[in-house]
Amino acid sequence: MYESFFGLKESPFNITPDPRFIYLSRHHLEALSNLLYGIESRRGFIEITGEVGAGKTTLCRTLLQETQGRVHSAFIFNPKLSEVELLQGIVEDFGITPKGKRRKDYFDALNRFLLQELEKGMNATLIIDEAQNLSPRALEQIRLLSNLETTREKLLQIVLVGQPELHDLLARPDLKQLRQRIVVRYHLRALDQEDTAKYIAHRLRVAGSEDQFFTPEAIERIYALSEGVPRIINVLADRALLGAFIKEFRIVEAAQIEEAQSDLEGVRV
Repeated sequence: MYESFFGLKESPFNITPDPRFIYLSRHHLEALSNLLYGIESRRGFIEITGEVGAGKTTLCRTLLQETQGRVHSAFIFNPKLSEVELLQGIVEDFGITPKGKRRKDYFDALNRFLLQELEKGMNATLIIDEAQNLSPRALEQIRLLSNLETTREKLLQIVLVGQPELHDLLARPDLKQLRQRIVVRYHLRALDQEDTAKYIAHRLRVAGSEDQFFTPEAIERIYALSEGVPRIINVLADRALLGAFIKEFRIVEAAQIEEAQSDLEGVRV
């Protein structure tokens, strides 16, 4: 609604995980580097955690973009599945057609596929988002997938992405074998105030404008209210731009951020 008013080609603060808009803070760069290292060196299990809205899914999308052409990937968005449903979803996302619908059929088809990929010089990665929602039984089955290997290397790299509760889940005594196989771990932190300003400027540039519509005081309030969480920054900045557009303000000041916060909370000011 406000894009043309501010000279933007598109909305800069959508909360969808679009890799074009990712701002690689130091922490995001470290997380991406850890992911690439774990996958390219065929380390097996990788664990990435972060608070809600920290940018984990966008980071995964960026990873898929970075590895396109040399890594065949399967991405599971909803892990609240039975063990067989989860295995079926993994096989289908890799584009594999098993001979039957038994658990063994899925494992055999996946193993054949991974060996074929290895012969082609390709790697294979399974990314499971919201992995804190996996049941212990599903996690045990995923551990068994890591047994698909040659004498020299893992055939399947498995990335578990989730909220901090994932780390607590993996600390269960009955998941000790899986936990011991995780060789790369990284916790994605929120942005600091400097990176919050750079994040906002970056998204505005990607959306088509070199102008910075937010005053330093406005950015300071966004940071204070969002605590540097990208999703909350997006919601606040989007609502503030809409409020400025309605009032025909070309600059967003701290007062507009407070109004945006109040609107989002349903409080009149």
